[in-house]
Parts: sequence; structure tokens; C-alpha cells
Amino acid sequence: MTIIEAIILGIIQGLSEFIPISSTAHLTLAGHLFNLIDPSHPERWTAFIAVIQLGTLAAVFIYFSKDIKSIISNYFSENIGKNRKSFKEQSNHSKLGWLIIIGSLPIGLFGFLLKDLIEGTFTKSPFVIATMLILVAIILFIAEKTAKFKKDMNKISIKDSLFVGFAQCLALIPGTTRSGATITTGLFLGIKRDVAARFSFLLSIPAIFASGLYEFYKSISYINSQDLFIIIVATIVSAISGYLSIAFLLKFLKTKSTLLFIFYRIVLGLVVLFYFS
Repeated sequence: MTIIEAIILGIIQGLSEFIPISSTAHLTLAGHLFNLIDPSHPERWTAFIAVIQLGTLAAVFIYFSKDIKSIISNYFSENIGKNRKSFKEQSNHSKLGWLIIIGSLPIGLFGFLLKDLIEGTFTKSPFVIATMLILVAIILFIAEKTAKFKKDMNKISIKDSLFVGFAQCLALIPGTTRSGATITTGLFLGIKRDVAARFSFLLSIPAIFASGLYEFYKSISYINSQDLFIIIVATIVSAISGYLSIAFLLKFLKTKSTLLFIFYRIVLGLVVLFYFS
């Protein structure tokens, strides 16, 4: 992989991680076009994607730094020690900490159980990617047309967080998209578009952090100094483009629907089916 390819992949990762168009799908398609995916070692491409996602995780930490600090401080102060409170008495930020933890349990479980499938050739298939791009677009369209958009962040329940958490598991299949699956589920649950996106981004923190560190640890055995430099470049670029992507999407969804992304997903899915058929 060249520096230019690393920069391109970093831009793709950052822009498509949060916009509901699937970062894994775009990265894998780019990997096929650049001939970067080794069929005999598909797990190495999975590891590369997981590691550069740490860049977009950094973007989440930077963009939501005030929220994250408040969530952590309130969660520990209201759940540990003499000032411990019942869940109902806790502040909204402390409750949000619980919702993120509970909502992260499903992907932790399924990510562990389906590890071999995730790292294998199935998740690198253009047909699988195209199918999920189109299928999720249709589901997102239905959500847009039936959603009530009433719930703010402080109205999200434990049951809602579990539903969104299980939806996040679908992101293990490329073409689904983490943000697409979680935002779509949020809309079905009556959560406002921009609130669903914000909760989706916060919910992604544990999963991206865990998978990124795990895959980096696994890849140490075959990464040389040049590969490490390439990964660092792609990760830094993904952090910058990811931050811009978050800012754009949250502002966009306050006044507009996701129909633009739905249209794009369907067109891209059809192009992929035609190109790789």
C-alpha cells in the first residue's frame, strides 16, 4: 500500500463511518479496486479496517469531549461510593452512561461469537456488500416514512438502547453500516434524527475501541515499520475527515432527512452488482 492509497482510504473511512453509507463497504470496494486484499489472508484487511477506525474514534472523543467528560464524571459519582443513587434518581448523563454500556453488550457478544465469519472471505464479497447497501436503504426509507421523531436523548430507555445495540451488530456485515443500522432503529423507536445520530456515535465508542485495539494487537506479528507508518497515516487522516463528517451529519439531520443517503446507497449497490458481476 502506498501513502496516497493510505490517505484515500483514511478519507473514505472518516467520511463514511458516520454518514449512513457504510465505511466497511467503501473501504472493501476500494481495497478490491486497488488490489490490496489478499484472498489468502482476508483477516489482514479486516485488521487494517478495524485499526484505522481508531482515527474515527478519536474524532468522536474530540467532537463530544464535553459530553463524554460529563458522562464519565456523573456515572462514577452517582454509581460508586456514598453518593450512589438509584437509576431513576440519576442525572441524564449518568443514565446515558448506562445506556451506552447496556447497548454495547450485544455487539460484544456477537463480535466474539462471529469472529471467524467477520475475518473471513464472506465479509469481503462485493455481492454481500451490494445486497446490504440496497436492503438497508429500503429499511431506512421505511423508517423515514413511518417515524414519529418525538424522543430526545433524555427519553431514550434501556429497552431502546438494547434495540439499537442489537442493530449495531448488523454492522458486522459490510454494506450495512453502523450508523445506518443504529440510526434506522432509532427512527423506528421514535427518536429524532439528529438525536439518533448522536446516540449512535456515542454508542460506537466501546465497540470501535475494543475491536481496534484487539486487531492491532493481533496484527503486530506481521506488521513491519513501513506498514505501521502507512496505518498511522490512514488513521490520522480518518480522524480529520471523521470529525468533519460528524459535524456535517448532525447539522444536516436537524433540518433534512436521510433520503439523499438512501438514494446513494441504492445507486452504489446497483453499480457494485453490475461492476463485479
